[in-house]
Amino acid sequence: MTEHRVRVTQDSGSRWRRRAGEYATLTEALAAAEPGDTVTVRPGVFRENVLVDKPVTVLPAEGPGTVRIDPPSGTALTVTAGATVRDLVLEGYDSSCATVRIAGPTATATLIGCRVDGHAAVGIEVGDRAEVLFTGCTVSNPSGLGLRLRGAAVARFEECEVAAAGQAGLAVLEGSSARLHRSRLHHAAGAGVLLSDAGSLAELTGCEIYEIRGSGVQAESRALGRLTDCEIHRTTGNGLTLDTEAELELLDCRLHDLPENAADLRGRSTLTLERSTIRSFGRGALSVWDAGTTVSATGCGIEDSTGDYPAIWVSDGARLTLTDCALHDLPDALFVLDRDSRATVTDTSFSRIRSSAVSVSSGATVELARCRVQEAGTGLWFRDHGSGGTLTDCEISEVATGVIVTKGADPVLRGCVVRGSAEAAVYVSAQGRGTFEECRALQGKGFGFHVIDGCRTVLTRCRAEQNRRAGFEFSEPGPLAEGCTSDDVAPAPAPETVPVQRTAQLTTAGPPLVAPPQIAPIPDCRPADEALADLDALIGLATVKQEVRTLIDLISVGRRRRQAGLKAPSLRRHLVFTGSPGTGKTTVARLYGEILAALGVLQRGHLVEVARVDLVGEHIGSTAIRTQAAFDQARGGVLFIDEAYTLAPEDGARDFGREAIDTLVKLMEDHRDEVVVIVAGYTAEMERFLAANPGISSRFSRTVAFPDYSDAELLEIARTQCVEHEYQLAEPTAQALLAHFATLHRGPTFGNGRTARLVFETMVERHAMRVAQLPNPSTEDLQLLVPADLPLPHPVSGVAG
Repeated sequence: MTEHRVRVTQDSGSRWRRRAGEYATLTEALAAAEPGDTVTVRPGVFRENVLVDKPVTVLPAEGPGTVRIDPPSGTALTVTAGATVRDLVLEGYDSSCATVRIAGPTATATLIGCRVDGHAAVGIEVGDRAEVLFTGCTVSNPSGLGLRLRGAAVARFEECEVAAAGQAGLAVLEGSSARLHRSRLHHAAGAGVLLSDAGSLAELTGCEIYEIRGSGVQAESRALGRLTDCEIHRTTGNGLTLDTEAELELLDCRLHDLPENAADLRGRSTLTLERSTIRSFGRGALSVWDAGTTVSATGCGIEDSTGDYPAIWVSDGARLTLTDCALHDLPDALFVLDRDSRATVTDTSFSRIRSSAVSVSSGATVELARCRVQEAGTGLWFRDHGSGGTLTDCEISEVATGVIVTKGADPVLRGCVVRGSAEAAVYVSAQGRGTFEECRALQGKGFGFHVIDGCRTVLTRCRAEQNRRAGFEFSEPGPLAEGCTSDDVAPAPAPETVPVQRTAQLTTAGPPLVAPPQIAPIPDCRPADEALADLDALIGLATVKQEVRTLIDLISVGRRRRQAGLKAPSLRRHLVFTGSPGTGKTTVARLYGEILAALGVLQRGHLVEVARVDLVGEHIGSTAIRTQAAFDQARGGVLFIDEAYTLAPEDGARDFGREAIDTLVKLMEDHRDEVVVIVAGYTAEMERFLAANPGISSRFSRTVAFPDYSDAELLEIARTQCVEHEYQLAEPTAQALLAHFATLHRGPTFGNGRTARLVFETMVERHAMRVAQLPNPSTEDLQLLVPADLPLPHPVSGVAG
């Protein structure tokens, strides 16, 4: 080694004390340096063990990578003071110690741009309450740990990388704390991050952990970890492994391409997930074991299992909470088993599940509220004695069997709907029980509620509609039914007629069986003929009435064909109403919903009328929430969107109204049999609305045009108002009123029926002013409208609504 390799510059003292010196070795230079000095190192290899025990700065004279410290044995760099080390290459090959060691309560050090290449026990070790900042550093140590923190040390890593490690990439032990920002840990032969011991904490933000021969993150012995916007993938072990009261929190993280479990928890550990995704896992997304072990997931997605295991496994008394999550493309979604195991699931969707969406066994319990199961083999299966729980307002559709209850299981379902099941919507057998309150089985290919083996199932105010085999099937006495209805049950026969049992009769010897509970026909709404009569009684609208009658006839005959076992055309019942304001669009929509309810096509037939202000929010995401809320309010009835074209303004490329349209298109597809959507507005503008989304026009079966009222029809509306409010219209007044209507300008904002009603209200006001002047008005005076009461000389025009 030549002389004068290292230069020391004193730049912390006063001006008259400044000096500089050059030394052959780093050891000599550091011995001569005083606190605050800068040690500048010329290019070369220094085969010495460097100790920095003063608050100095050490850096290469000619930039990163030009100075290597490579001792024959021992630690290459030891820092025990508040020093700064920049851009050095540090090498070590001693299997008994660390390549770099920073230790001691006075070691508030900073390492910037350093590269650690070693085959040592540890790449970098921070211990004994040291506090270190690493910025832009890289560690490669294929023979041992990458980074190790112990003895209540504190380290912060900014844009650092552990490129290889023979054991864990980062180990945080003995109450130490590590904070990593935008850093990467990969190609480790142990865990990517290992956390152990009470008080140990790792916080990772924007980090990536991958290519790990072990677990991505392993936490144990009451250690804590918080990961935000991190990605864990391509591990040979679990993505996350937690044990012995460890706690992990993940926010906006992504776990994928994991051959084992995405997360495996035991020993009273706790995992909290928010807005995170788990996909492409080989065994399970969440495997939760042992009493006291808990997982809570909010706003998370679990999808695309590559194995044949349940995505979520809760057993041995563990607890799981899912809120606003989505699980899809899985072999099985959620298995809960063993006494005291519990899963609480709210506002969560299960879709494209090859076998069971939810399975409950061995005495476990689930609580589901407002959940959706779509496209699954079995929606929910309560398998055996002690297994149960409560389901509230859940929807199950397009499944083989909706709910199975067997072998003594006893769940409670309230307000749930099973739609379109290939077999039974609800199937109870083998001493299963179950309580079903106000549940519905709709449009299934098998039975609605199928109870066999004399199971003591309790059904209260349940309803079955359009099930191909039958609404209720009780093969033996046992089920208790109260207030249940079905559309395949005829009204009760006359007293002298012997009722014919719909269910099969057993032929075994013995006393006759007690008849199963009586299921009543679905209570009549107002008959469809009465609602149609109200439609016919509307003034004008001849073409509209014909269009609606045609639709009703198609729906009615299609329903009868299904009941007869025949194929029926799949009709889209959603409509577009075009025309000027005041032409009766809302009234017809209300009657249309009432008629469909009377035919059993809709559950309630009520009308929910909304406009742009009800659907479009003021910030991203709020529009979808408002649209979903309006749609939910209209379930079982008609959602009427007035002036729907305002959702797609001509210059609205960035308008939130298009988000409402996109949300509406998806809801109409996902719940196509629950809600009839009618959109209304001016003819030309509605054409623009239908072109706003590629899927919107295909959702509507036809357009119904509402023409403007003629003068005579406006007069008839005014006459109707007079009768309703107990006024009389003298014949000269009627002729004057007809002439008045003929003078009105019929522009785009002409009010039609609303104009007629406004004219009537104006006439009532003028009549009151006139009659008030009479000393003793007669009953005829109080009722009769005369030509003087017309709103002349100013014509009424342009009344919009």
